[in-house]
Amino acid sequence: MLGNFIYSNPTKLYFGEDSLDNLKSELANYGTKIQLVYGGGSIKKNGIYDQVVDILNEAGKTVFEDPGVMPNPTVKKLYEGCRIAKENDVDLILAVGGGSTVDYAKAVSVSAYCEEDPWEKYYIRMEDADNKIIPVGCVLTMVGTGSEMNGGAVITNHESKLKIGHVFGDNVFPKFSILNPKFTYTLPKYQMVSGFYDIFNHITEQYFSDTDDNTSDYIMEGLMRSLIYSSRIAITNPENYEARSNIMWTATWALNTLVAKGKTTDWMVHMIGQSVGAYTDAAHGMTLSAVSMAYYRHICPYGLAKFVRFARNVWEIDTTGKSDEQAAAEGLEKMENWMREIGLVMNLTELGVTEDMLEGIAEGSFISEGGYKTLNHKEIIEILRESM
Repeated sequence: MLGNFIYSNPTKLYFGEDSLDNLKSELANYGTKIQLVYGGGSIKKNGIYDQVVDILNEAGKTVFEDPGVMPNPTVKKLYEGCRIAKENDVDLILAVGGGSTVDYAKAVSVSAYCEEDPWEKYYIRMEDADNKIIPVGCVLTMVGTGSEMNGGAVITNHESKLKIGHVFGDNVFPKFSILNPKFTYTLPKYQMVSGFYDIFNHITEQYFSDTDDNTSDYIMEGLMRSLIYSSRIAITNPENYEARSNIMWTATWALNTLVAKGKTTDWMVHMIGQSVGAYTDAAHGMTLSAVSMAYYRHICPYGLAKFVRFARNVWEIDTTGKSDEQAAAEGLEKMENWMREIGLVMNLTELGVTEDMLEGIAEGSFISEGGYKTLNHKEIIEILRESM
């Protein structure tokens, strides 16, 4: 491994089918006023809402509800959440939902007491949080983003056609996260597999970089193999606890900052995918899957050795007697076949992207320089066209 780094992760995780039992003891560490953040109401249908509210009531908390968090939380919704938090002087923001809900909660936590426009400060100028930060807790109901154990918070601005993620420091990480794999059972298949690919792409964004022998790469190969195996079980039996628990745990470790240590990282698929999301409001994982194959085939010649390793160690391809180019191509073909098998969107047209959007999507794709190839505007347009 190369370079110097510091590793710290302050989030306390409670994992397993009895994990919600720990919420009451965690709530004792905070004041009485709780901002309860959730999405479109699915937690009311599946009973999770009632379980959480009962615990909040038992703990003597006053609840200020903040429902309606959308799959791609908007800056308008962020301002609404800030108003609720500040007007009620809340002591804890409790996010009950998937990654978008947790992202939104973290964005509110740093923005409620921001003395200027948080969009400008945190998402345009990318400044650090230097004001009061409200602590966040999480009860996770959908896996994918890893937001339950990191400082990331992605917000969409429809007016400017931008979807931007800000990765904050340790002080913004959730203080605790409750992960019960059974809470993910009722997700529609489309959302479930979208989350699966978000996990996978988080890993590949960090894997396809650098040329040194790095422990993180070995960890990531294991995570990818576990996800591929468990995803095939989950799509045929969504209530297989072993598969869903392994997927939930893989999602957390894919983006809790561990495997990025000692490496540069790419994130170009995310930059393009997020820009697609700003135009279409499509499910995040599907925006990533739609552009991934064109992107990875484009950069493969620049990181050929790693793509050969990917084919051998992740997809178990026998590379004997094959050229590096043949082996790498076979690995990417196996990846594409798996993506199709689990039901991912493989083109941008299906997400509603039209030719007239491509220039704007390319303009909104921030350039990442950590991977094997730094793209220019023309190359992004080419990748988008190949993904249509």
